Amino acid sequence: MSALFLKGWCNWSLTLSMLAVLRSLSYGYPVEGRDYYREDQLNREHDLHIPESAQHALERHQLQGSNRSGKSVFRKAPKTSTERSKQDTEGSETKAECPPMGLETLKIDDVQLHASTMKRYGLGPHRGRLNIQAGLNDDEFYDGGWCAGRNDPLQWLEVDARRLTKFTAVITQGRSSLWSSDWVTSYKVLFSNDSHTWVTLKNGSRDLIFPGNREKEIPVLNSFRKPVVARYIRVNPRSWHNNGDICMRMEILGCPMPDPNNYYHRRNEITTTDSLDFKHHNYKEMRQLMKVVNELCPNITRIYNIGKSYNGQKLYAIEISDNPGEHELGEPEFRYTAGSHGNEVLGRELLLLLMQFICQEYLSGNQRIQHLVDETRIHLLPSVNPDGCDKAFEVGSELGGWSVGRWSQDGFDIHHNFPDLNSILWEAEIQNLVPRKVLNHHVPIPEWYQSKNATVAMETRALIAWMEKIPFVLGGNLQGGELVVTYPYDRTRSHGITQEQTPTPDDHIFGWLSFSYASTHRLMTDASRRVCHTEDFAKEDSTTNGAAWHTAAGSMNDFSYLHTNCFELSMFVGCDKFPHETELPEEWENNRESLLVFMEQVHRGIKGVVRDVKGRGITNAIISVEGINHDVRTAAEGDYWRLLNPGEYKVTARADGYTPTSKMCEVGYEMGATQCDFVISRTNLSRIKEIMERFGKQPISFPVRQLQRRPQQQWLGHRFGRRGRE
Repeated sequence: MSALFLKGWCNWSLTLSMLAVLRSLSYGYPVEGRDYYREDQLNREHDLHIPESAQHALERHQLQGSNRSGKSVFRKAPKTSTERSKQDTEGSETKAECPPMGLETLKIDDVQLHASTMKRYGLGPHRGRLNIQAGLNDDEFYDGGWCAGRNDPLQWLEVDARRLTKFTAVITQGRSSLWSSDWVTSYKVLFSNDSHTWVTLKNGSRDLIFPGNREKEIPVLNSFRKPVVARYIRVNPRSWHNNGDICMRMEILGCPMPDPNNYYHRRNEITTTDSLDFKHHNYKEMRQLMKVVNELCPNITRIYNIGKSYNGQKLYAIEISDNPGEHELGEPEFRYTAGSHGNEVLGRELLLLLMQFICQEYLSGNQRIQHLVDETRIHLLPSVNPDGCDKAFEVGSELGGWSVGRWSQDGFDIHHNFPDLNSILWEAEIQNLVPRKVLNHHVPIPEWYQSKNATVAMETRALIAWMEKIPFVLGGNLQGGELVVTYPYDRTRSHGITQEQTPTPDDHIFGWLSFSYASTHRLMTDASRRVCHTEDFAKEDSTTNGAAWHTAAGSMNDFSYLHTNCFELSMFVGCDKFPHETELPEEWENNRESLLVFMEQVHRGIKGVVRDVKGRGITNAIISVEGINHDVRTAAEGDYWRLLNPGEYKVTARADGYTPTSKMCEVGYEMGATQCDFVISRTNLSRIKEIMERFGKQPISFPVRQLQRRPQQQWLGHRFGRRGRE
């Protein structure tokens, strides 16, 4: 009797528990709790020893920014997920604005994704992530989505949030594939707290059916009328494209509920103590932020523009230097650019954060930053393609897909819109014209490319003029969608080959430069990290020769190396091209040290000035390093910089009309370029040519000159003296 009573009591208790679960799923009641670890993090203050006058200026500009836009210009780190959850839960009748859980950004681990069935491992649930890209073939290990093993209404794709979460929306895509057309056209959404008992989201008494995709690439957002609190969420496809299979990629929007044990917060969440403006900036806000930084640090910053976009928007850059506006003798020039692909917004925001950070840290007395600013002329161009960025902003961070806004307004991929100088140099090498008729550096731009009718973007022309005007030494262009650093060449030498290791003569220094960024990034060289899409770059320290990844003619990197002195690399700074605003603090932490370390590499190698015997600097003198078939040239005042790894090098300086001079220059392991100056003298032949040019290319003696200037009698008198007069 007692056993029966106990059994009945257990069943009744279980029933009550399930009713409570169902009620919470239906009405979205929050679970109370306090996140003490998060509160401790919030109480930490950034130790900025800013001078009092500068602090007052900072507060004044923050207030002004707040008055204009309702938000401070330099804000503290955004509110935590716990605080957002508490705010969102107050008044659950209103529509909750929750960020993505992180399927696209890989915050959600593979083991948190489950499915009813799968077609094969390459199409398993771990591939069901928004915007994940497939390889060229449909049978690869890394394919473009989750595909069910059967086409029936019993299939599902599930996410385990690992903690109670307030779910607010689902975003879906079809499968990424060049050869197949697979997407889900409608689906149901179910929730659970234990992964066994599931409750379907309803519209009254009926199961709610959400409209899915009409094609495979454009994301579709479906928001819930009310948030639902649960641990598990499941998407159940109900219909799919007639000629395809059940395949999908997705993202879930949800706010994590307070975690009393703090376990998942400690494990997954990154905080920052930098007091910066962590938000996405449209074009107007970007200009305003640059202006505020310039006003806060007027002695070390200058704003200028390099040209205009197709739609007439100015391409603004900010210069950071102890003497802005002037090239200082012996001081190297560095540049960062971002946003050549307009939808790769993370790079743009990183550069805006970087300029704020440098300004603040310089004012606070950070010796590392002060030394960098005093010894380097830094140029930041946050948005190369503002027109494309505007398109991406219109649809937002989760709904832009993989390509909306990538190209310029007139349809050009700006990063690959430069002249193909590789073919010109390599053809000349085959014909043995290098270096007699074609130099191994500063390869000229073809005439056809410079014509008005050439298919060249306005933004590309502006970049080229900028690159030719300023003697940049090192540059990095920030891109998105991967975690890797690529370096020249970007085009393969062999025709018809899409992937081939194609090194430059400076392959060793390029390898070091790329590793300096990747190794100091928080995630790039982590061998245990999940691949973004199809390439496991972490096996190679997340650096690669561009042509070994995929060939591309006319890249900015190759053009910069072959037409100017600048060594250019591409930094792919995140798997997500356009991360949600709440992800920006973590992305800043991921990239901050890398951005600084790479800039400091501009001081690696040798530097110096090439002068004549009178001490005048010689422009366009050629600096050659024995064993490296790529030269650099001096700037307008005769100064030069040559990036090199540690070692001893025989260096030669030569110029037209001067006798070449060589010396041994040693590069050490410590940071700081080795001074290696040259004094070169005119050759006898050049002096003779100069005299001939001055006198009409004729070897005329002094008496003959007098003959040309005086009457004949005067000449006779001068020639024969008194005897002539007699």
